[in-house]
Amino acid sequence: PSYRRFPTDDEFFRNLHTRDLYNFPRQKYWLRRLENHGRKERVDVKNFTVEHILPQNENLSHGWQTTLGPDWQRIQKEYLHTLGNLTLTAYNSEFSDKTFIEKRDMPSAPEKGLSRSPLNLNQGLGHLPTWDERNICARADWLAKIALNVWSGPNLSDQILDTYKVRSTASKKGTKSKVPNRNYSLQDHPNLLLESLYPVYLAFRDAVLELDSCITESFLKDVVSFAADSPIVEIYPQKSRLRLTLNMPYTLIRDPRRVCKDVSDGGWSGTGDVQVPLKSLTDLPYIMQLVRQAFDYQLSGGGDE
Repeated sequence: PSYRRFPTDDEFFRNLHTRDLYNFPRQKYWLRRLENHGRKERVDVKNFTVEHILPQNENLSHGWQTTLGPDWQRIQKEYLHTLGNLTLTAYNSEFSDKTFIEKRDMPSAPEKGLSRSPLNLNQGLGHLPTWDERNICARADWLAKIALNVWSGPNLSDQILDTYKVRSTASKKGTKSKVPNRNYSLQDHPNLLLESLYPVYLAFRDAVLELDSCITESFLKDVVSFAADSPIVEIYPQKSRLRLTLNMPYTLIRDPRRVCKDVSDGGWSGTGDVQVPLKSLTDLPYIMQLVRQAFDYQLSGGGDE
């Protein structure tokens, strides 16, 4: 009886291609599992750093722009932090923003090149002539197939599954039936219907629900809650803004604009330690990357600790 469910293999495989795994809260966990799958001599990934094969620098060198073609900005933005473009290395500082060929061969020190790497994650890179959108996607396919074996979905018999099904039970004789809680709706939150805030609420709602199919929206007495297995973000509608609370520790939030407020010291009845205002549609893209952090925190099990 949970909002959360196991994805199908197709969903898992597809989402691995597009998710930001570089900023994933358990980054070293997934790297360790992928690198050591099938190994008897395990590699301690703590001895390595994460390498973006296609560099993070927004001002890519002419060599990289030529390799990626006229659409290089889209490719960098779309694939930078995804599975296909990430690997492990002990030579991150030496690689810097070098071209793929330089990272692959390292002419001045060949033993440092990706082509000579003993890591499983770097298999096949030494045979590639270039690093472009096609090869990033092909490597993501290869790693995603490994991931399906590392994190295989549960395969339980109907007999076992039947023990977890929620059944309706007839009320016992002599017991009082409970009065159901009132069902609240959008109409119970008049501030959300204000002309200045209604479009903001709708855009925010759609953006949160698009994060994952396991997320649901619930209208409560004073709050609108978005939850998976546990609350992710809650809206407390006010006349001039939507006051949001994110269900994650304030110390973990990445907030370069410093719009978040720490409410972990008590005096606040909401769920979560992070409070942030949402006033207009122009603020939405930044606010959503904060909400994504809370969702990833909950998904990684942080909310169960």
